[in-house]
Amino acid sequence: MTEKIDLLLEPRWIAPVEPDALLTGYAIAVRGSQIVDLLPAEEAHQRYQAEEHLRLPDHLVIPGLINLHTHAAMSLMRGMADDLPLMDWLQNHIWPSEAAHVSAAFVHDGTLLACAEMLRGGITCFNDMYFYPQAAAEASTTLGMRATLGITVLDFPNAYANDCEDYLNKGLAVRDQWLNHPLISFCLAPHAPYSVSDAGFERVITLSELLGLPIHCHIHETRFEIEESLRNYDCRPLQRLRKLGLLSPNLIAVHAVHLNHGEIEELARHGCSVAHCPTSNLKLASGIAPITAMTQRGINVGLGTDGAASNNRLDILQEMRQAALLAKAQSGNAASLSARQVLGMATLNSAKALGLDHQIGSIRPGKEADLCAIDLSAIELQPCYDAVSQLVYAAGREQVSHVWIAGRCCVRNKKLAALQENDLKNTVSLWQNRLEIRPGCS
Repeated sequence: MTEKIDLLLEPRWIAPVEPDALLTGYAIAVRGSQIVDLLPAEEAHQRYQAEEHLRLPDHLVIPGLINLHTHAAMSLMRGMADDLPLMDWLQNHIWPSEAAHVSAAFVHDGTLLACAEMLRGGITCFNDMYFYPQAAAEASTTLGMRATLGITVLDFPNAYANDCEDYLNKGLAVRDQWLNHPLISFCLAPHAPYSVSDAGFERVITLSELLGLPIHCHIHETRFEIEESLRNYDCRPLQRLRKLGLLSPNLIAVHAVHLNHGEIEELARHGCSVAHCPTSNLKLASGIAPITAMTQRGINVGLGTDGAASNNRLDILQEMRQAALLAKAQSGNAASLSARQVLGMATLNSAKALGLDHQIGSIRPGKEADLCAIDLSAIELQPCYDAVSQLVYAAGREQVSHVWIAGRCCVRNKKLAALQENDLKNTVSLWQNRLEIRPGCS
């Protein structure tokens, strides 16, 4: 007697990540929001009666990609102040524009734009650091997207909050409202050592331990940041955070570009994770993070895009290729950071960093059905000797055909299921007219 399920997905290849294998002739059975089975297709035909049986004869199915670090609403600032150093970019362009324009409406519409882009590129979950998390939650759930939203902490005021306690109180109130939502989780997001005081970090540590929340923080992104910390605190930023007690398995260290050997050892010893953002680091000339050394020490490294204002794409497939190539060039070892390692970074490693690896990050019975199908039939992708290698080194987000989150199809045949794209384009045009544009830009 057959069992009823909602979806039987039968692609040419499956890369479950857990285990690290490339399966052919297999199928994925989905009931409700969960994966119930991963088994040979012939067995699946006999065991299950599916509401929808989708055969994808030219496709690779992988776990949904996870963007471990972004500022989603800043998609509305894409290309606004390109080709500038980080601190000039922030202090003279981004922060003044944010002061003038950021609001709940800005965050809602910018996050909606980001989610549309990410979904079309196979990203099913993102870890955000920005303001007005209520608006971000509303936007992401409109498209059925999974999000970990940062309770952002800064020492200086803006339109959203006045000081550290105000940021925390407002963020925690939003967390309380969304506590039981299946797609929304939260983390604490102190912006960076140069923008948060010792007292602010101590408050974050207390809340992290009390509530079991990850801590998401920019760290060692630029040499300037380190020099400023030496002037102001007589120690490097990571040393300061270690003294405060911030280093733990709860910490997601974002960028982590300028690390010495001792600091890599500290991150490894404390079980910290790193959010590697290779494209943003290159575009802002921040540097190249020592990822090979980190992975050799067993540090859990995931992948992020940073915001679209500094990347300018929210494209984890691009970050996968970039990360692999940079690691090879920096280490002088062509075997460094293989295609399968990079796929793990973009999925299971990022899920571990967020504390969500029991739910997402691999294709395994009992986990949520967050899945991405990539069509490898295009002429520019032929021949295909290894589908995972082809995914990392040759394919792009334009090959993403289907995306499921918690069993719901959010992208079908490259089209978003829950959004009229023309309406979103019109909204974005209105925001562009309001935002400060550099001379010479149109």
